[in-house]
Amino acid sequence: MTNEPVSLPAALVSFTEQWSPRIAATVNDYDVRITHVEGEHLWHVHDDTDEFFLVLDGELHISLREPAGERTVVLPKLSVFTVPRGVEHKPYAPVPTDILLLEPTGTSTVGDRHDEVPDHVDATTGHALI
Repeated sequence: MTNEPVSLPAALVSFTEQWSPRIAATVNDYDVRITHVEGEHLWHVHDDTDEFFLVLDGELHISLREPAGERTVVLPKLSVFTVPRGVEHKPYAPVPTDILLLEPTGTSTVGDRHDEVPDHVDATTGHALI
C-alpha cells in the first residue's frame, strides 16, 4: 500500500485480467478493490460480511437468492448496491465493466460457499497494484 493518492483510471489500465481484483487502498480493516468484469461470475455467499459494489463504468447485474425468491438488480454506471451477508448472489456484466468493491481484508472473491469456480474467475483475496 502507498501513502500517496491512487488514480483509479491509472490503476485500472495497469492490469487487464477480468474478475481479478486489485487492492487500491485500505480503510481500517477493509480493502477497496477495483476490477474489470464481463460475463458471469458464480453463485456464492459471504456468511459474515456484506459486499459493497460501485459501478465505475459499464453495467453490472447481480442476481440474488433471497427468502422471498430470486431477483436481479441492475446497476448502471455510478450506481451502488450492497449485497447483505448471507445472501447468495451471482454478478454478471453484459458489457465490459469496471467496479469498485469494499470488503473486509482477507475476504475471498468466491465467498465462503460457492459453485465450482470457472477458469475465468480468480479465487483470491485481492492482488496488490503494481
